[in-house]
Amino acid sequence: MRIDQAVGSRGFDPAAPIVTVLLHGFGADERDLATIGEALYLPWISPRAPLPVQGGGAAWFNLGYPSDVDEVTAATEALWALLDEVLDPATRILAVGFSQGGLMATQLLRTRPERIAATVVLSGFLLDAEQPADAQLAESRPPVFYGRGELDRIIPPQAVSGLLDWLPGHADATVFAYPGLEHGTSSTEMQDLTDFLRSTGIVE
Repeated sequence: MRIDQAVGSRGFDPAAPIVTVLLHGFGADERDLATIGEALYLPWISPRAPLPVQGGGAAWFNLGYPSDVDEVTAATEALWALLDEVLDPATRILAVGFSQGGLMATQLLRTRPERIAATVVLSGFLLDAEQPADAQLAESRPPVFYGRGELDRIIPPQAVSGLLDWLPGHADATVFAYPGLEHGTSSTEMQDLTDFLRSTGIVE
């Protein structure tokens, strides 16, 4: 599995202290979250997931819950291979993922937490399997933002519960559920995300 398509912000600097990595959802592509990248005022890169989806777009792994561990592991390794190729080793990552990409954002955190400045999960979920850095995260408790719509019918309730159960023991988590929001984002959520990033010192 290989990831060979990505777009980046204008003036993208692979050696910047922090770079946002945007991880789209199932059936979308590398341009889907660009407006979020621009709104966060950091250089960003947005890869296309490696699996083509019939009808257009791409996926990190096939649909189904619980997610296939081998597929997610392969996607995680492919994503790190791309990031190792295009980013300076000293650059830290703000991992921002929507839906299926939210799981991938947590995978970056759960495999190489030393590279992650913060993790943002938008309407996403978690791989239901122990990961290499989970014990380390239980000690370090890095910052994680999790936002979802209360009317989201795409992510199964058990997947939401799995992430909510995992967060308190592994992260300093900021959690929001937005009334009236379905499977998407909102201006209120983006303001909450900006406030979160300011509180961590990632953006001014």
